[in-house]
Amino acid sequence: MAKTKALDKGKTLTAAHEDYIKAIYLLRSQDEEVTNSALANHLNVSPASATNMVKKLADLNLVEYEPYQSISLTVSGERVALEVLRHHRLLELYLHQELKLPWDQVHAEAERLEHVISEALEDAISLALGNPLVDPHGDPIPTKKGMVESVGGQPLSAARVHRKYRLVRVLMQDEERLRYLGALGLYPNVAISLLERAPFDGPLLVDIDGEHHALAYDMAASLLVVAWDETIEE
Repeated sequence: MAKTKALDKGKTLTAAHEDYIKAIYLLRSQDEEVTNSALANHLNVSPASATNMVKKLADLNLVEYEPYQSISLTVSGERVALEVLRHHRLLELYLHQELKLPWDQVHAEAERLEHVISEALEDAISLALGNPLVDPHGDPIPTKKGMVESVGGQPLSAARVHRKYRLVRVLMQDEERLRYLGALGLYPNVAISLLERAPFDGPLLVDIDGEHHALAYDMAASLLVVAWDETIEE
């Protein structure tokens, strides 16, 4: 059974509520307009289901919602989103770093576990990992107080040719794509250089630790990099 969280007036928050709240936060963090359609696409549910859930979240004072308007989180809603996101990303790192689960599999596992771990287990995991700031994909892990450090970086697709960069974040969770990137050695902190850029959003030729590979433009756009000589937070 999914974990529930106590709210005011005896109401409870379920795993389904948390999934929607987290989705709203993630869409907004990507500068996307959060509509019922966007939520439905993100969560792979029907627009009617999304609308119904958003209304419930509004009744719980977790979202600001008006028909045909963009959806936003209240202060309480954002607090919940950051807590769930902290659980999720700590779990991803623990599964990958301590249990050696491939980075393309940890997202699905964390999706199931994020709703049921206790605060004590969350603290124990964080301590065991050395209170980390990022997960295996370079996504920032919210702190216990709900602060989120900026990772920074620019898309590899917009990088300068013949300049050395460090990969700091991978903005995707698709298992097949992550598996492909892993096969190329494209993990956070790896050295990468853009050698050639084809016109009209064509493929990019990149150097990854001395090996040359062609990379689709849309995949390169999901890879955030910083100049190799820039200091990045560990």
